[in-house]
Amino acid sequence: MSAHQYDHGHTVAGWVGTGIASVGAVVAGAGVCFVSGVLIAGGLGIGVVALLVTWALHLAGWGKGPGIRPREEWGWRVRDSGARAGHDECLGCRLAGRRTAADSGRTAEVAVGVSVRGDVSPGGEPEAAAVGADSGR
Repeated sequence: MSAHQYDHGHTVAGWVGTGIASVGAVVAGAGVCFVSGVLIAGGLGIGVVALLVTWALHLAGWGKGPGIRPREEWGWRVRDSGARAGHDECLGCRLAGRRTAADSGRTAEVAVGVSVRGDVSPGGEPEAAAVGADSGR
């Protein structure tokens, strides 16, 4: 049985990213204390590295998407089975170009070879196209 009753989202990507970001915060804090622009920039750079490492680990399956995982995947050392296809409502997966089954259902053809992603309005036009059409008036 798991030590916790709820999926708190503890993952390898989360722990590694938090560790690297903590080091970056300490370096940037030391830069503030010692009035060193080099240390502040270095700390901010480490923060960017933490973001990229966390994102890469998430895409490799060591993170989790939004929502609650199945109970058998609650352990923090368990890889995410759905990471390869991408997660619904996950900005990181969308930025990486991973499409999910839910996303492909919300794609509407506007012109030959051009598709607009988004919810389709009752009139048949995608909301983005309908809003763009009204704003030109």
